[in-house]
Amino acid sequence: MAAVFLHKKRKPRLEQGHPWVYKSEIERVDGEAVPGQLVPVQTHLGQYLATGYYNEASQITVRIVSYKPLEAMTTDFFVERFTRCLQHRSRFVKEAKSYRLVYGEADFLPGLIVDKFEDTLVVQILTLGMDRCREQIVAALVQVVKPAGIYERSDVSIRELEGLEQTKGLLYGECPKHVDILENGLRIRVDIEEGQKTGYFFDQRENRAAIAPLMTGWGHRSGIELREVEHEGAMQTLPVNANGKVVTFPYWDGASVLECFSHTGSFTLNACKFGAKKVTCLDISEHAIESARTNVGLNGFQDRVEFVVADAFEYLRTQVKGLDERKVRANAGSGAQGKKIDTSKPVAEGGRTWDVVILDPPAFAKTKSAVEGACRGYKDINLHGMKLVNEGGYLVTASCSYHMHPELFLETIHAAATDAGKILRLVEFRGAGMDHPRILGVDEGHYLKFAIFEVRSK
Repeated sequence: MAAVFLHKKRKPRLEQGHPWVYKSEIERVDGEAVPGQLVPVQTHLGQYLATGYYNEASQITVRIVSYKPLEAMTTDFFVERFTRCLQHRSRFVKEAKSYRLVYGEADFLPGLIVDKFEDTLVVQILTLGMDRCREQIVAALVQVVKPAGIYERSDVSIRELEGLEQTKGLLYGECPKHVDILENGLRIRVDIEEGQKTGYFFDQRENRAAIAPLMTGWGHRSGIELREVEHEGAMQTLPVNANGKVVTFPYWDGASVLECFSHTGSFTLNACKFGAKKVTCLDISEHAIESARTNVGLNGFQDRVEFVVADAFEYLRTQVKGLDERKVRANAGSGAQGKKIDTSKPVAEGGRTWDVVILDPPAFAKTKSAVEGACRGYKDINLHGMKLVNEGGYLVTASCSYHMHPELFLETIHAAATDAGKILRLVEFRGAGMDHPRILGVDEGHYLKFAIFEVRSK
C-alpha cells in the first residue's frame, strides 16, 4: 500500500480533527497511489495519523475516513457507519421520518450525502473515493435503512474537480418523482429528480420553527383588541376593531410576512401554521413558485398566500422606492410625521411593508475570492429588506455561504442597518439543524447562519 508523508512545517490540522489533507501539505508519496484508493497518512517521521482516500487530481488530495488502519471501505464498513448515522438521527430528530441521514465529513464519510425522504433515499456522491464504492454504499443502505428505493443526484459541478462526470438516476428499487414528507407537522412535496441539490433543504428545519413567536401579536396595529362584548345573546371575549365591531377573520392577530427566495415555500408554510395573516411568497423561478403553490395547497393555506415570480433584489428595491415616494408625498401634503401604517388595509403595488421579512438566499460566495462581492449582495438585500419591515417588526435573514463567516455576516448586516437608519436587536442566532452536526475545528461545516432581528428606526 502506498503511504502519504506530510511536511514537517505544516499546520497540525489533521491532529486537531480536520479531515482534509491538501496537496501543499504533502511532502512525498511512497509507493504508487491509485486514484480513489485508501492510503495511510503519516508525519514526516513516519508516525501514523489516519487513513483516507487519495486523489492526486484534487487540491484536497486525501480525505480522511478512519483514525485507525483501514484496508478497504467494504460493505461492512459502510453498514457500521450508516448504523451510527441512523442512531444519531433517531436520538435528535426522532419525530421525523425525513432528514439528512449522512452529512459527509461530519459523519466521517467525506464526499457522501444521503437524504431520507420517508422510505426513499437520495444519494449524492461527490468524490472519486466514494464513487469507487457506489455498490458497497447502496448495499449497506439497503441493509441498514431498508428503503423502497434509492435515487442518485450526483449532478453537481463539484464532481468535475475530482475528474468525474455529473450523473443521476435510479440505483435501487423504485423511486417516485415526487415524495410527500412531513416537517414540523407540515406536508411538503419534494421533487427528488429536478429539485435543487437532493430536492429539499433539511438544514433549516429548526430555524423554520423558530419563527413561531413572530407570527402573532399584531392585531393592535390595526386597532383590534380583545373585549368582553355581547354577541349572539351572550357575553363573550372577542376581537373588536376600532369601530366596535366584532372581527370574524380568524387570523386577525397574525403578521404580514414576505418570504424571499422561497424555493419550496417552507418558511411560508411555517408562517401560516403559526398564525400569519398574509404571506407574500417570492422566488425568481417559476418552477420553485409552482412547488410552493403545491405545498401551500396541500396544507390548505391558499387563502392567505400570494405568489410572486420576480427577482428578489429588484422587487425589494421597487418596494423601497415606492415607500420613499409615498412618504415624501405624505409629508408634503400634511407635514405629519411618524404615522402608523395600518397593515390590515390593502396597499399599492409599490411601497408595501410587512411585519416580518424573511431572506433565505442561495450562497452568494462559493469561493474565497467571491467574498467581497457576496458582502455587497448580502448588504444590499438586507438593507432593502429591513427598510420594508414595519416599525418594531422583524427581519429574519440567513446565509449559506461558508466563506461568509458568522462575524463577517453580522458585520455586513450591521453596516446595512447603519446605512438604512435602523437599529437592530439580535433576538436569535442559529446554525444548521441537528441532522447536520459539525466537527469542532472544521470551519467548513459552519456554513449556515440564521438570525432574527427586531427592527427599530433611529
